[in-house]
Amino acid sequence: MLRQLRLERGLSIDEVTSRAMFSPTKLSRLETGRVGASPRDIRDLCAAYEISDTAQREHLEELAREGKRRAWWQPYDLRYSTYVDLEAEAASINNYDTDFVPGLLQVARYARAVLKSTEPPLDPAAIERNVEARIRRQSLLARDNAPLLHCIVDESALRRPIGGPAVMKEQLARIIEIAKIPKVSFQIIPFDVGAHPGLGGGNFVILELGQQAVNDVVYIEGASGNLYLEGAADLQKFRHIFAQLKTIALSSEGSIAMARRIAATYEES
Repeated sequence: MLRQLRLERGLSIDEVTSRAMFSPTKLSRLETGRVGASPRDIRDLCAAYEISDTAQREHLEELAREGKRRAWWQPYDLRYSTYVDLEAEAASINNYDTDFVPGLLQVARYARAVLKSTEPPLDPAAIERNVEARIRRQSLLARDNAPLLHCIVDESALRRPIGGPAVMKEQLARIIEIAKIPKVSFQIIPFDVGAHPGLGGGNFVILELGQQAVNDVVYIEGASGNLYLEGAADLQKFRHIFAQLKTIALSSEGSIAMARRIAATYEES
């Protein structure tokens, strides 16, 4: 939000630090969240940005206080803690996966099997920490202000027997159960669709944060690292892709019916 306020006013980092009388390094760290902002920092920056609205100033100060509190996921030492932070604040989450069941839908045994295949490998204790954190993340679906969650998966994500037939049977039962939640939508892109816009581009999540002064974010997880895109062109591109995927995927009812059929194949294994 601090970065957005600066950009809206057309100010460079050097111009702001000259007004606020602290170093460019400090402002950069404040804007990227590497250090927390003190009440004095907020007052100085509000003066630099000529923010006279008392409510806006108080909101920024409250966010700064919250930023210094220890989030529940920090002790887990997650590789994707920035994503979990954004996910917790999202008003809506649009998730496309071609390889795996999305994390917010995973059961513990499925998550454990996925994490055992991580490269570089995780030690057993780290795997269990990550499994516990993944399950705890799902509590946001039960909040009074739960985000809208729309998951689209390729059929291959449900056909690949990660963890074995018993785990997949449990996993599919969990998907069917979560899909009953009013704020959750679940769709499958079947094999017979053929080529589609999601192929080859990798998995991605669009996090809509619902705050005027904060950009929405596209999160892309890959072997070479995690990307956070918030430019207007990137957001438009991935929103367009997701809209196309929604159109070619089975309806929610058709997707649940397919999930039941796939679950039956694991019962026969």
